[in-house]
Amino acid sequence: MSGEGSFDLAVVGSGPGGYVAAIRAAQLGQKVAVIEDDRPGGVCLNWGCIPSKALLTGAELVESVRSHGELFGIGASGITLDYDKLITHSRKTADRLSKGVESLFRKNKITLVRGHGRLSGRTRVDVTGAEQTVVEAAHILLATGSREWVPAGMTVDGRHILTSREALESRTIPARLVVIGAGAVGVEFAYVYAMYGAQVIVLEMADQMLPGADTEMAEVLQREFRRKKIDVRLGTRFEEAKLANGGVRLRVSKGAASQELEAEQVLVAIGRRPLSGEVGLAEVGLETDAKGFIPVDENLRTAAPTISAIGDVARPPLLAHKASEEGIAAVETLCAVKRPPLDYWKIPACIYAQPQVAWIGRTEAQARAEFGDDLRIGKFPFTASGKAVASGHTAGFAKIIAEPRYGEIVGAHIVGYGATELIAEMSLAMTLEATTSEIASTSHAHPTLSEALLEAALAAEGRGINF
Repeated sequence: MSGEGSFDLAVVGSGPGGYVAAIRAAQLGQKVAVIEDDRPGGVCLNWGCIPSKALLTGAELVESVRSHGELFGIGASGITLDYDKLITHSRKTADRLSKGVESLFRKNKITLVRGHGRLSGRTRVDVTGAEQTVVEAAHILLATGSREWVPAGMTVDGRHILTSREALESRTIPARLVVIGAGAVGVEFAYVYAMYGAQVIVLEMADQMLPGADTEMAEVLQREFRRKKIDVRLGTRFEEAKLANGGVRLRVSKGAASQELEAEQVLVAIGRRPLSGEVGLAEVGLETDAKGFIPVDENLRTAAPTISAIGDVARPPLLAHKASEEGIAAVETLCAVKRPPLDYWKIPACIYAQPQVAWIGRTEAQARAEFGDDLRIGKFPFTASGKAVASGHTAGFAKIIAEPRYGEIVGAHIVGYGATELIAEMSLAMTLEATTSEIASTSHAHPTLSEALLEAALAAEGRGINF
C-alpha cells in the first residue's frame, strides 16, 4: 500500500460540505487532501441539488406555456415534450460543475485522492480504489454525506422502483407514478413527472405536506398541487410493494382502512440516512447515535480530538448550504479564526417545485411556544402584488414573524413564484438581527415580487399599505 504523504487536513468526501471546507482550509494556508470515491461535488452536485434543478426548470417552462401562455398570446397546442433531452441537459449540467470543482482543487493546490476513504487511525485514512493508498493528516474532516433511505422489504430495481438517484437517470416518463413521501424530494419529483405527463399520486403519512414546515405554506402547496391534478393523500402509510403486471402493486393504509394501488413506477422519497457505517468509526473509538449521525460539539469536533464531522453525516438539517457553512466553521476553528458559533435558525430551506416554498427561522407555532402569543406577524398575498398579477403567478404569500419586544425577525415563510430567491433577503435580515421596522423602512423597487416582504413587514407593524 503506497502513501500519499502527510497533510494538515484530510477531507473525506467532496460534496458541498467537503469541497468548500477544503478550499477554505487551503485559503488559510493548510496543506489539504480530499478523498472522493465518486465524482467531485458529491451527491448534491452530481445526483441531487443541481441535476434536479435542471429538471425542475424544464417542468416550470412546460407549466408556464400551458397554464399561462394564453395570458400572453402564446398558443400551446403544438407543444412537444422530449424528456430524454431534458435528462441529457441535466447530466451535462452536473458534469460541467463537477469538472469545475476539480478545477477549483487545482487552483487551490488541493490534492484529490480517488477512492473510498476509511479511518484506520485518528490521523490516518486508508483509501481503496483502483490503487490502495494511505493519507496521513494532522486532522481529518468527515464529510461523507447521506444516501436515500429505503424501507425494509423494498428492492430498488431502477425500473419499477426508484429513488431520486435512479430517477435522475431515467429517460422515460411513466403513465402512472406513486411517490412515497411529500418532503422536499417527493414534492419536487412529483411536480416534474406531472408536468411531463405522468398521472401522479403522492402518499404522505403525516397530516400535511412538507412535515415540519409552516402549516399555512403546506396548505397552499397542497391546494396548488391538486389544481395541477396531482393526487395528494395525507395521513396515508405505505405498507408493502410487489412487482405485478409489469408494474408495482402497493398496499397502503389510512387509519384502519387499507387499499391497493397500482402504478408503472414507484419513487421512494421518505428521507435519507447518514453515510457513517463504512468510514471506520470503530477503529478510532467513535460511535453514532441511534439514527446513524456522528455526534459533534458546537465546533463540529467529534469525541476524537483530531476528527471533525460536518453535513449530512453529522446532524440535521440535511441541506447542502448548511454543510458548506459547517465546513467553513470547522476549518476556521481548526485554524484559530475567531468566529461565532453557527446559528441553525438562520439557515434557510427551499423547495423548488411550483409554487416554490422557502423559509427560515421559526414557524409560527415554534415562535408562539418560545415568545408567547403577542408576536408581530405580517402576511401579504401575491394576489395583491402588482408584479405577481402581471406575470400570472398569484398563488401564495409572504409571512414575517417577529418577537414582540423589539420586533426582531425570528422567522419568515414564503410560498409562491420566486420564493427560493426572495428568502435571501430574510436570511440577511436575520443575520443582521433586523426588525420589521427596518425592513419596512427599506425601499424595495416597484414592481417586484420582493415588495411582498416589504408589505409583510409593514403589516407586522400594523401599517400595511396594499392589502
